Amino acid sequence: MILIQLTDLHCRPHGQPAMRTCETNMLAERAMRAVRNFRPRADAVVITGDLTDGGTGPEYDEVAAILGRTLLAEGLAVYVIPGNHDRREVLRDRLGHLPGVLADPEFVQYVVDDLPVRLVMLDTVVPGAAHGVLCPRRLAWLDATLAAAPDKPTMLGMHHPPFACGIRLMDTINLHEPNALAAILSKHRQVRRIICGHHHRPITAPFGRTIASIAPSVAHQVELTLHSDQPNQWNLEPAAFDVHIWLPDEGPDGAIVSHTAYVEPAPGPYPFLAPPEYPGRAL
Repeated sequence: MILIQLTDLHCRPHGQPAMRTCETNMLAERAMRAVRNFRPRADAVVITGDLTDGGTGPEYDEVAAILGRTLLAEGLAVYVIPGNHDRREVLRDRLGHLPGVLADPEFVQYVVDDLPVRLVMLDTVVPGAAHGVLCPRRLAWLDATLAAAPDKPTMLGMHHPPFACGIRLMDTINLHEPNALAAILSKHRQVRRIICGHHHRPITAPFGRTIASIAPSVAHQVELTLHSDQPNQWNLEPAAFDVHIWLPDEGPDGAIVSHTAYVEPAPGPYPFLAPPEYPGRAL
């Protein structure tokens, strides 16, 4: 199974860049074209939040149009969840045609059961706030959902990371009260990976007896300012997305292996040509 994760599109109304500088609509479409052309073809595409910059109807219309002429036009399954820049009710109204978006009456959370790895999509949004939370109802839903399939390898998708990353100002807006999530994961050992967005950087950490990873944004990235109290700033480091592969024969229980793929093509490919004196060459 190949699952491609995009995150933090931050699309704007047509013709309006984000933060007056970043052409996020163009960058989102460029990334989706790269995913469309990725080979082997992905079994599914996950977008882990911040589809828009302001959560407005025109912004979601841009997302829908870009998806329609790239990924959906190729018949790729696309699964989305909201981030702190999204407005849940507008997302449900404008993107309700995407699978799972309307499955829950209150939150954008649902299960994808028809892949080799079960995908549980979580809504961590707190309206009016930048940080995330899993309230008692969402935690109870997750607990019951995991209990329903204890033997199937499972991946959680969420916007807000449940761990600190060392970029201090980003750590103030991660998932608050993560111990409640960790307690649930301690009961359900089938969760092999948590995939997140929000921080606009590739970051990996252990969490709750599993591995949690953050994919870079397909638009702008957050400056890597570790242990600094200076204001967060952004840059145009190369845009990228994550490719998660399920290897069922790796080890006794299978494994999820993740790669970061850059949107922009690089020069090459070139052949490996070892010199005659290469020490790894058999004599």
